[in-house]
Amino acid sequence: MKTLQLVSAIGLLAFGSLMMTAVSAASIPDEKIATLRQAPIDVEPTPPAMQNVRNTDVKEVRSYPMQPPVIPHKIDGYQLDLKVNKCMACHARSRIGDSQAPMVSVTHFMDRDNNFLAELSPRRYFCTQCHVPQLDAKLLVENDFVDMEHLIKANTEQKKH
Repeated sequence: MKTLQLVSAIGLLAFGSLMMTAVSAASIPDEKIATLRQAPIDVEPTPPAMQNVRNTDVKEVRSYPMQPPVIPHKIDGYQLDLKVNKCMACHARSRIGDSQAPMVSVTHFMDRDNNFLAELSPRRYFCTQCHVPQLDAKLLVENDFVDMEHLIKANTEQKKH
């Protein structure tokens, strides 16, 4: 009986503290809530226009070692789920002769213990985890990134002088 009373008391305390939290959260004025919307909560702002995807099919230079290649074409409407990987219609070893697309790297056929598999590794199946299409869009943030080739070249020239 004492155990039941103790459990009931703890339950009431927990419920009371939950209700106090809900009341205090509801009493915060709207202007004090930080938001990224840049519009009042009751206004539906017009979203910015979607940017165009670069669709050149030209390989882009990588900026650093081990950078995943970017996708140089549109992938709108590509089915990429547990049943189908549309990327493999062109990038599979058996299809590169017809499509002239680069073959998926052999690392995509390795498991986490570096054993080679006959099929694409489940860890590398969802291509857009690492590979992304590029947009024709202005930079949102200034960028002073310098790629590896420029750093190596600058270092070599500095040693010469």
